[in-house]
Amino acid sequence: MGNVNIKRVVENIRSGTSVYTPLVELVVNSIQAIDEKSPEKGLIDIQIKRDGQEDFLEGLRGVDGFIVSDNGMGFTQRNRDSFDELYSERKKADGGKGFGRFTCLKYFNHMSVRSIFFESGGYHERIFRMGMDKDIIVDERVEPVTESDTGSIVEIAGIKSVKFPDKSIDIISRVIVERLLPYFVDAEKPCPRIVIRDEGSQLPPLSLNDYLAKENSQIVEMTVVDGTFVLSANGEEKAFHVRVFKFYSPRATRSKISLVAHRREVTDVALQSHIPEFADEFFEPIPGEDGKGRNFVIKAYVFGDYLNDNVSLERGEFRFQAETDLLNGISQNDIERRAAEIAQQAVGEEISERSQRKQARITEYIATQAPWHRTLSAEVDFSALPMRPSNQDIELHLQRKKFEKELATRAQVAAILTSNDQSELDTKIAEVMENISDTSKNDLIHYVSMRKCVLDIFGKALEIDDNGQHKSEGEVHDIIMQRRKDCDEIDFNAHNLWMLDERLNFSAYISSEKPINGVRSDRTDITIYNNRVAFRGENVASNPITIFEFKKPQRTDFVNPSSDDDPVAQIIRYVNQIRQGKFKTPKNRDIQVNDNTPFYGYIVCDTSKKVADWLELEKDFKPMPDGLGWFYWHSKLNLYIEVISWTKMLRDAEMRNRIFFNKLGID
Repeated sequence: MGNVNIKRVVENIRSGTSVYTPLVELVVNSIQAIDEKSPEKGLIDIQIKRDGQEDFLEGLRGVDGFIVSDNGMGFTQRNRDSFDELYSERKKADGGKGFGRFTCLKYFNHMSVRSIFFESGGYHERIFRMGMDKDIIVDERVEPVTESDTGSIVEIAGIKSVKFPDKSIDIISRVIVERLLPYFVDAEKPCPRIVIRDEGSQLPPLSLNDYLAKENSQIVEMTVVDGTFVLSANGEEKAFHVRVFKFYSPRATRSKISLVAHRREVTDVALQSHIPEFADEFFEPIPGEDGKGRNFVIKAYVFGDYLNDNVSLERGEFRFQAETDLLNGISQNDIERRAAEIAQQAVGEEISERSQRKQARITEYIATQAPWHRTLSAEVDFSALPMRPSNQDIELHLQRKKFEKELATRAQVAAILTSNDQSELDTKIAEVMENISDTSKNDLIHYVSMRKCVLDIFGKALEIDDNGQHKSEGEVHDIIMQRRKDCDEIDFNAHNLWMLDERLNFSAYISSEKPINGVRSDRTDITIYNNRVAFRGENVASNPITIFEFKKPQRTDFVNPSSDDDPVAQIIRYVNQIRQGKFKTPKNRDIQVNDNTPFYGYIVCDTSKKVADWLELEKDFKPMPDGLGWFYWHSKLNLYIEVISWTKMLRDAEMRNRIFFNKLGID
């Protein structure tokens, strides 16, 4: 046959093939040649050709090619002409595409054939190479021989840029068995004996059939109660059959699902992508020997006419889509998912135990770390999570489900608002309100739990360290609100000013350790606890303005006559500056105040006897009933000032929130 651009044909071979594909093609061709001849004892001999470079670690030379010999029919004229025809239909009944031989030239530089065949009353020898230009068969010679048996020897050599991934005979043979397992387990067509060895080696060859021997075999088929399932493709039902095998001594191999077409593995995917509990190997103990046993993985092979009819030309993929296939009706994912369920049934109890351990891990996380997800978790399917999910895995999964539920609720609300069907309105509204309520509960639980964490951290920050020192000023200040920030620079909900006053949650603008009117405006000492926090609601004269002064725990020097850090004087001065119009809003608008605008000042400090005496005797403050705070009314400025201790602030915040902590069981 001429005028075939072989180079272009090879270059256009699509993805899905691998460097193992040519070897699998040669072995399958040998099996078919033996089937055609029907010998009593079919034999396929695989020899590994090595290159001259020995691996330093493994002590093995790399693979440069293979020689595959068989005692099959040989290259008769009919078989030779089929080889010389692109897309030959010679083996169509066996799933042949008339293309597989071209994959040999994709990964190897040379392919040669020597074959003995019987024809016209005598034995003949046919020798040729596969061309790389216009002719598929080149350098062909045919002549009679005296030999009395048929067979073929096909050699591929000169591996190209993609190196062969394995060197060990054990690994190579195991891969071949996995790829061709359907041939080895076909009860209707017994597989010929297949052996593998290094070229020129005097050692006994390794038999691939022994992987499935009855005693101590490395591959054992598992019992499946019902290995058949049906999927619908454009109104037609397509049947699939699954056979599940144990693979002992798996090394680095994972449990997989393999889709098979015409008794050849086409694709495989990790079983854990559908059922995460297959991520680890399994262990089979040896009866009567404590602690001893064998590890194994699971491999599920899927067969069906739908797979046979849709395999690609190169046998590296299928013509249907991997995820969702609207055209063909059945996707690869649909098939694999059902096969995974059958594999799960075959393994049984071990997968159930792994699932229970995963669920216990999720339950523990929600109970101790994220109680706000309790309601949502009852509705969420966690089966897709890894076998050992991290806190982040669980949280991200729950957040996605929460977002999906919120989207669905919004869609329901939109449908109600546009609906004219009054008869169903009450039912729909009740359903939506229930969903909104569940979401709100989750958010509230989360919010309250975060408050508990903040108060615990804050209480720890007020304690002395191992050196008898208090935490730095910045640590305590930043817990309440970040320094040198205002609400235009940070997420407003990120502050914890509720510790001081719950009303702060509803203020419109907050400035922390930052001059409101630019760098030249009046400010207190830049030490962290000597800086203000001011907040206000909407910018109208009737709304109050509140100012906070923080003093470092255990600090009392601000009461000294020589100190410039008198917090009472600082608040009064600041109020006067606001009343005099010296400050503007962040948008450069005048702050609206008048003679009746209320001002509140709060000073947070440790209230030692020295501070208490100073407040009562020099500043005319009145003590609060609990003895942990003092207050003063400045009538001319319409200013109310409170001085509270760090202990009181923490205690009051804990008291306000204690009922919520108790309801959540986190007090």
